[in-house]
Amino acid sequence: MFGNIGWGEFMVLLVAALVVLGPERLPGAVSWVTKSLRQVRDYASGARQQLKDELGPEFEDLRKPLSELNELRGMTPKAVITKHLLDGDDSILTGNFDKPAPKPPAAKPLGAGELPPIDTDAT
Repeated sequence: MFGNIGWGEFMVLLVAALVVLGPERLPGAVSWVTKSLRQVRDYASGARQQLKDELGPEFEDLRKPLSELNELRGMTPKAVITKHLLDGDDSILTGNFDKPAPKPPAAKPLGAGELPPIDTDAT
């Protein structure tokens, strides 16, 4: 929940709460906030359990599209290309090649009096 808050931000919030609430009301406010968060979490888990009990196996059928939506939410253009076009092999995009690209076959030298091939479309 507070994964994006570092120690510096936490200390600023603590000092601000100490200034706003004062040292005598701060412990009561912290207690009230933790109790409220615990109660909201219990309500959410109770609602989830109630849905699971009432719907039975259909609950998983409802969760499946939601999990697919969450998977799509995390898709970036690079992830889409890697998954659908490259079958999960991202070595082309990252430049991590396990083996070097194959070299084209060497052309045999021309014999005496032999003319090189001419590509009329290229000239």
